[in-house]
Order: sequence, then C-alpha cells, then structure tokens
Amino acid sequence: MIVDSSEHADLRTDFGTMRTYVYRPAGEGSWPGVVFFSEIFQVTEPIRRTAAWLAGHGYVVAVPEIFHELEPEPGVVLAYDDAGAERGNAHKVTKDLASYDADARAALDFLASHPSCNGGLGAFGICIGGHLAFRAAFNEDVAAAACFYATDVHKRSLAAGMEDDTLDRMGEARGELLMVWGRQDPHIPREGRELIHAAMEDAGLRFSWHEVNGQHAFIRDEGHRYDPELAGQCLGLVLDLFARRLG
Repeated sequence: MIVDSSEHADLRTDFGTMRTYVYRPAGEGSWPGVVFFSEIFQVTEPIRRTAAWLAGHGYVVAVPEIFHELEPEPGVVLAYDDAGAERGNAHKVTKDLASYDADARAALDFLASHPSCNGGLGAFGICIGGHLAFRAAFNEDVAAAACFYATDVHKRSLAAGMEDDTLDRMGEARGELLMVWGRQDPHIPREGRELIHAAMEDAGLRFSWHEVNGQHAFIRDEGHRYDPELAGQCLGLVLDLFARRLG
C-alpha cells in the first residue's frame, strides 16, 4: 500500500505532551492500529522507515517520542553515536515507570479513536521499545505485541530507581507475544533470556520465542550490525502475528 506519513499528534499525558507520528495506508479505509516504540534514540530515520514498512502492510502505526518530558522540545532525535547513546541511556533511567505506562495508554487511546483505525490494537518495539511493547501488553485491549531484543527486563532496571516490575506483572498480558532475540547481543545474555523465558512460561503466557544469530540492533537498517536477511525473516514474523491476532 502507498503510505501517508504526513500526520502527527501532540497527545496529552499526566507527564507532559507527547509528540506522536502517524503512518497509515493512504486513502479511505479502516485498519488495525499498532503503537511502535523506538530505541533510546527516539524517532530516527530507521524507525520511520520501519513504521512506514508496517503501515504499508495495512496498519495505522503510531510512533511516540518516548522521552518527550525529558527533551526541551518535540522532534529531538539522538544520534547513533556515543553521545547519543549516553543521553538516551540517562533518560531511560530518569523517566518514571508510571510515565512509560501512561504514554502507552495515551497512544492506544489515540489509535482507538483514530478515524482510520478499526479498533484492533497491537504493540511493537525495538530495544527499550521491546520492553515498552511488552508492558503495553498489560493493557487488556492489546491483542498482540512484538518485542525485539527487549532490554532491561531480566535486570529489572527500566526507569527511575531501576527497579521495574515487568517480571512480576507478566501474568497481566492477555494477548499473544512475539519475542525475538539475538544470541550475540551483549545486553541480554543467555542467562537473562532464560530468566525471561521461564517467567513467561510460569505466567502461562501465549507466546512464540525466536533466538537468531544476530547482534543487538540487527534489524536497524543503518550501521554495521544490520543483518538484512535476519531482519526480513523476523519482520515477517511480525506480519504473521498481527495478521493472525489483529486481522
């Protein structure tokens, strides 16, 4: 489908105004909605391209700025360099956990009321966004969530205080989950992946689990860690999930 990427919305949350970019099929129609959570670098060009790719397969995609209350103005994009990573990682453990959850709820409500959305809702995320997509699945109206190399889950280290409760709340996820990991990703080592897998099994979640020979950020189409073949295979799993659960 041809994609319309001209829209954005400034959503009000209890923690500030959140700029959210919208990608959807052009023209008249009604499609499922997906909240797409970015890496720590916010809405970079690779994130925009991935959002457009998903929208082109028949989804209304909302991409929020995950650090909206910590940056001076909307539209800030952090560079893929040491300074950008340092700033993003500092934001990650400065932002309140309640703010992350409020952002997800605001984006879901926005999609649910969007004239191009048919009411089906899902979540998708990469890196910190994978963790945020998992937490978004705690909302009962999220039918499916695709989580790529979700950081900090095994360490309970998301947000201010670095003591998030994602492992404890896993049983709240009602939709189907897709978990994708790179075996060569130093941020989520084998023991971390095993801890998460066991917790999901114990919680009785409906999920699929895929470990591939890829590095952290292997689906980001910029930089030396990009693996196009693996990216294509794993993004195909996202389409399978959403087609099955969102329609």
